[in-house]
Amino acid sequence: MINGHANRQPGILAHGIDLIEVERIARMLAEHPERFRDRVFTPDEIAYCEASRKRAAEHFAARFAAKEAVLKALGTGWRDGIAWTDIEVRRDPAGAPSIRLSGEAQRIAESKGITGWLISISHTASLAQSSVIGTGNATGSGNAGSIG
Repeated sequence: MINGHANRQPGILAHGIDLIEVERIARMLAEHPERFRDRVFTPDEIAYCEASRKRAAEHFAARFAAKEAVLKALGTGWRDGIAWTDIEVRRDPAGAPSIRLSGEAQRIAESKGITGWLISISHTASLAQSSVIGTGNATGSGNAGSIG
């Protein structure tokens, strides 16, 4: 304890990982192009993925895997009022991915003390994978967990 307060060091609070077949996402985009795309991805994600027509399905699949990985790290799965667009994969000027939460996903993360995210995304023509780590101080009321 320091000055009567627990000595809380920032650390890893949660981990989630997801692997998906690119063909599954390509099929959803072909069968329900606007409905699937607009329900799951933010306008910025759509613009990024569609900028690479030849590899758009890979990029969409990688972002889908990242969203699933975040849901696993939050310990919720896709429920509890979370919208797919509450989780956004962004890119910095150098191209490194990052996670931005909003809405119910952000509220749940904050309740678990998660204040930051580390993310890794990888994809080939057939598979897309993402691993995310929620970081922060375990000061929230909930238990950060990992499933998946």
